[in-house]
Amino acid sequence: MSENNQNHFCTIRTAAPTEGNTKAALLNESRWDVSRIKIGFLEGDPDLRRRVLAVAQEWTGPDMANLEFASASDTDADLRVAFEQGNGSWSYLGTHAQQIPVSEPTINFGWLTPDSDDDELRRVVLHEFGHAIGLIHEHQNPQRPIQWNRAAVIADLSGPPNNWSPETIEHNIFEKYDPAALTSTDTDSQSIMMYPIPASWTTDGFSAGLNSNLSDTDKEFIRTAYPW
Repeated sequence: MSENNQNHFCTIRTAAPTEGNTKAALLNESRWDVSRIKIGFLEGDPDLRRRVLAVAQEWTGPDMANLEFASASDTDADLRVAFEQGNGSWSYLGTHAQQIPVSEPTINFGWLTPDSDDDELRRVVLHEFGHAIGLIHEHQNPQRPIQWNRAAVIADLSGPPNNWSPETIEHNIFEKYDPAALTSTDTDSQSIMMYPIPASWTTDGFSAGLNSNLSDTDKEFIRTAYPW
């Protein structure tokens, strides 16, 4: 993230509660069964929109997922993008977006602006569009789960700049998914879907950096999740 947003984390949204306790992991019920997904923008600078769509398309194509992100009007879109500042960055999981009223966004980029640098934009857009095609947060992958120092995590995320409630922290950090509901690999610290995790947040020394690109596992996994 940019220096001013280095401790901001995205939140994940589902249109209905996910059953279960909740390297890459896809929530099976959120997998798209179409190859063409229409993207609309509810607002935003035209060049910023172009940059966002170009980066999102790194997930798709012959060497990646058998998906196409195609531009569409907001009223005809499967995914609707907003840039509501101060509302965080978040996305609904995969096909949960289909349950959201057409007047509302399904993805928000709450700190991206026309002045955002390419590295910051790529990190945030790849992460949120990963959610939009059904990928969960990598730190919630039940395959070799992270051993959390819960007190340290709660202390950090309950204060600025996130100011998360205990419920939000539980949902976005500690919840694990039922392995039977997922297609997944072992937890991948390099995944674009992984939060940056300081070693102080874990009891076994696990940590992860600020990932800005798709990892090799991300690429291999998404090819198998949406095969040609």
